[in-house]
Amino acid sequence: MALRKHIKYQWRLLFPLVALIWLVVIVLGVWMNKTERALRIENIRAQIALVNARIIKAYSDDTDPMPFIKFIGRYYQESPLFDDIRLSLYHNNRCIYFIGEPISPSETRDIKAGNVVADGSRFDINEYRRSTNFFYDVAKSADGKLQAYCLLPFNPEVIEASRASTSIYIILIVVAIAATVLAYFMARRLGRNVRMLRNFALRAGTDPNFVPSTDFTHDELGDISRQIVRFYNERNKSVMKLKREHQVAMRALEDKTRLKRELTNNINHELKTPIGVIKGYLDTIMEHPEMDEESRKHFLSKVNEHVNRLIQLLDDLSSITRLEFGSKMINTETVDFHEIAFQVVNDLETSGMMGNMEFNYDIPTDCRVIGNPGLLSAMITNLAKNAAAYSKGTECNLILTDKDEEYCHFAFYDDGVGVKESSLPHLFERFFREDSGRSRKKGGTGLGLCIVQNTVEALGGTISASNREGGGLLFRFTLRRASGN
Repeated sequence: MALRKHIKYQWRLLFPLVALIWLVVIVLGVWMNKTERALRIENIRAQIALVNARIIKAYSDDTDPMPFIKFIGRYYQESPLFDDIRLSLYHNNRCIYFIGEPISPSETRDIKAGNVVADGSRFDINEYRRSTNFFYDVAKSADGKLQAYCLLPFNPEVIEASRASTSIYIILIVVAIAATVLAYFMARRLGRNVRMLRNFALRAGTDPNFVPSTDFTHDELGDISRQIVRFYNERNKSVMKLKREHQVAMRALEDKTRLKRELTNNINHELKTPIGVIKGYLDTIMEHPEMDEESRKHFLSKVNEHVNRLIQLLDDLSSITRLEFGSKMINTETVDFHEIAFQVVNDLETSGMMGNMEFNYDIPTDCRVIGNPGLLSAMITNLAKNAAAYSKGTECNLILTDKDEEYCHFAFYDDGVGVKESSLPHLFERFFREDSGRSRKKGGTGLGLCIVQNTVEALGGTISASNREGGGLLFRFTLRRASGN
């Protein structure tokens, strides 16, 4: 078992294949040797049988066979293979001619007893049998008077002639070597794929930074290997995507937790100030019952002012919570944005919240968006109140700048002093004030612009802030366009 582990797959595949190749070659060589030897022996027998057949035919045709017999004698004597041949002709059981050593009557009786077969009106030899000493053939004329006996002893030349050619073995060995070389390259090709797959399997489970190679051979195993690597890469991508999503979710959770903590701290801080002021005024009133009526009214008006500020703060916090955590539950409809702007401007001017600032709007009467009337009114109101409180300008404007297939594009700007460039990224943060002291004096909660951003985003739009080149602060925002508008 230990040895097997140390032998590469390439060699474990090659060894049985080479053994099979050489086994096939050996079996094929043995079979071809027997086949060729049988053919060579059959050729020798055929030549012997041909001599007898020609002699019998000449006799049957009433021709003199002697010229042919003498020719055969000279031919065989000049042939190393047949120089020991024995040919005897018997006519009426009397030897009339022979080549080489005569075949004795006792020998002819042995041959007749074992090999002469009846064939119609004549007797003829149509097969040969190898004995321990010679090849032989017997032929008999149709009238039975003439018999031809031919024997060929097993001399070295006959033995050599009956052997298979050595070229067969050379060819088979060359074929076996070529097949072995081919098997080696095939095994190495397959072993390379298996080796690469093994390295891939070992490293894929332990090395998270492993980048697998796809340089496999272009065959079925290579295709399977590339498919496995592709699945591995896709799985890694999925795992990495899940990890990234998990990290994003964790960061979002951490951010949400941090924001909640910051919000709690900010709320605590923002609530402490008006509550502390209210308590101070009330304590003063209670501790000084002799206080004159005018001072008492002044203190109570201050208490009322800070109570209203607390109410506004709680309302703003409620709005932010509803926008952030219940945005999917907000009811939306087709809203006439011109009508919303008209109503907000009228309410602000009537209540005097704009002070000395003029609020202008340029919204077409056919401008309709997807939104919530209450949220849109609150959004415009917060933009306007922010401009009136902090811009130090004389006017603010709300206009429609563009429309495309999906959105209506708006701009809200004032002609005031703008803000510091460093403050622009923080304008929409909760409780952010460029001048916190002045903001409290103005009665702001620091949540107005945060409500504006959450409203726009909850309705599927975007908002950004920048300083105008001519002075003042510019807000650009989009709202989804109603169909048919």
